[in-house]
Amino acid sequence: MPSLYTLENPMIKGLCITPPILGRISIGKMVEKNGRRLPEKDDQFTITSQVQTQEGWAPHPLDAIYRKASPAEKLRTIPVTVMFSEPALNLRASYCFFDRHAGRPLCSGNGMHCRRLTQEGIASLPCPGPDSCEFGQGQCKPYGRLNVQIDAADELGTFIFRTTGYNSIRTLTARLQYYQAASGGLLASLPLELRLRGKSTVQSHRTPIYYVDLTIREGITLEGAIQQAQELHQRRANAGFDQLALDVAAKVGLANGLFEEAEEEFASLREEFFSHSAAGDQPQWQDNIRSKIKGKTRGIAAHG
Repeated sequence: MPSLYTLENPMIKGLCITPPILGRISIGKMVEKNGRRLPEKDDQFTITSQVQTQEGWAPHPLDAIYRKASPAEKLRTIPVTVMFSEPALNLRASYCFFDRHAGRPLCSGNGMHCRRLTQEGIASLPCPGPDSCEFGQGQCKPYGRLNVQIDAADELGTFIFRTTGYNSIRTLTARLQYYQAASGGLLASLPLELRLRGKSTVQSHRTPIYYVDLTIREGITLEGAIQQAQELHQRRANAGFDQLALDVAAKVGLANGLFEEAEEEFASLREEFFSHSAAGDQPQWQDNIRSKIKGKTRGIAAHG
């Protein structure tokens, strides 16, 4: 059988191929205060479409379905599955530094290595982590993107949850790795659910903060979930479904570009994660990079 990616099927270099997105999952919402749109944390999930109106993100039809089935219509659990058997394909997390004016990612690293947008282009450099990084100047933060499937109607479509929270990223990373190990590699076949949890800390001044966890669905034991996963995996294999090839295709696509976010998403990222940043909170050399990027963009547009 020929390779999935050959010269007859080339991908556009530099374009990160991400899982298809059907909608978003968030634990907050945008509110208007003093003429500014600011993010406000919530104590429940919201499932939205990819369409924004003047009031914010339009709800996805699944939001109303699961909300009506939830106690007091507070959506705090969502039944999900993941598409890939490799945990890092479902949750991509890194230390990321954003241009807070444009919402554009400038640097992404794992604590050992990073790829950074510089005035000379893309550079591969050592990554000391956010606490020791002179480039980030304390503004580099963990950034995670989790893709899950909610409705089986589109078997290759996903909903994305984006977060800069340590608690969510750490918990989701652990759960995905543990379930993959415990199930014998059948992570993509397990019946899971996203669960909203709360905790209080000294830093939160004893007020609740909420983060996202991933568990086996309520009413199913781990042993029962593994048995269901084995049966589903076998049915898929009998039908010719190739989970390994799907994981390989996803890994190749994600490695094809530097950053996942498309330019059309920069404004919403800035609004959701950096609305509190001051206009002049970045040094001059970062402004120079931003000006250079804008210049290149105008040049490309002028030449068609």
